[in-house]
Parts: sequence; structure tokens; C-alpha cells
Amino acid sequence: MQISKNAVVEFHYSLSDANGEIETSRNHEPVLYLHGQPGLIDGLVEALEGHKAEDRFTVELTAEQAYGPKRDNATQKVQVKHLQGAKKWKPGMVAVIQTEDGPRQVTVVKVGHSQAEVDSNHPLAGRDLTFDVEILSVREATPDELTHGHAHGVGGHQH
Repeated sequence: MQISKNAVVEFHYSLSDANGEIETSRNHEPVLYLHGQPGLIDGLVEALEGHKAEDRFTVELTAEQAYGPKRDNATQKVQVKHLQGAKKWKPGMVAVIQTEDGPRQVTVVKVGHSQAEVDSNHPLAGRDLTFDVEILSVREATPDELTHGHAHGVGGHQH
């Protein structure tokens, strides 16, 4: 089965930029996602389209195809209590904040007693990225997965 809309895809990846490897799933559970639903960057979704189990490939994405260009003046102040991911914050740490559009990663710039200044650019914004992808399995989504809009199981959403 080829990857197309409403296929559940299980894959491993390594992500790198010009400075080397940034992260990999190969030391953890593989990624499990429902193709055609939000959750992956568009450039990677397009690259996955049409592949099948056991395919291995590399895709190079420009910053625009990945997390977009780095925006100037993207800092803002937020209450420290709204930062998720750690108990004590230091500049350079990545936090998650809840927004009207769902969770968003931000980078802590400066920390005060009750407020923090954060950079709302995605931590990988402005960087060309390379994904080394290994497709482990591709299957049709179950009716439950289609109703919920995400894959179920290890590496996906678990209820």
C-alpha cells in the first residue's frame, strides 16, 4: 500500500541541518501518524506521499518548506506559569505554551520572577532541514482513527 490520504504511516527519521544531527526517532518508538491530518510539516508530508513500507529516502527542505523564515520582532512576554516543559527556566530552553491555535513551541529569551520573554519563532525556523526517513509500515486507517483524526497506538495517540 502506498502512502496516501487516510493511510496510517509508521516511520523512523533523523533530522539534521548544516551543523549536523538535531534529533532522531531511532532511539525511541517510531512516529505513527494519519496521512492528510495536521501534525507534520507540509514539506515532509509531500515527500512521504506515494512511498510504501520499507522505503528509505532523504528529503531536503528549505526553511520555507519546513518551519518558515525566522521573523524579526517575534518576542513577547508571557506569565512564567504558562510555560510548560520544565520547573525552572533558563534562556535558550524550549517551552510549550497553549495558544488559540493549539500548543506552540517557544524559546525562552529572558526569565523574570513572574514573566518570561519568549521568542515565538519555532526553534527550527530559518533553517534548511534534511530528513532521513525509513517507512516501517503503511496501512488503512480504522473507522475510529478517521473519526478522531489521528492514528492510534504506540507512537500515535493513545486514549
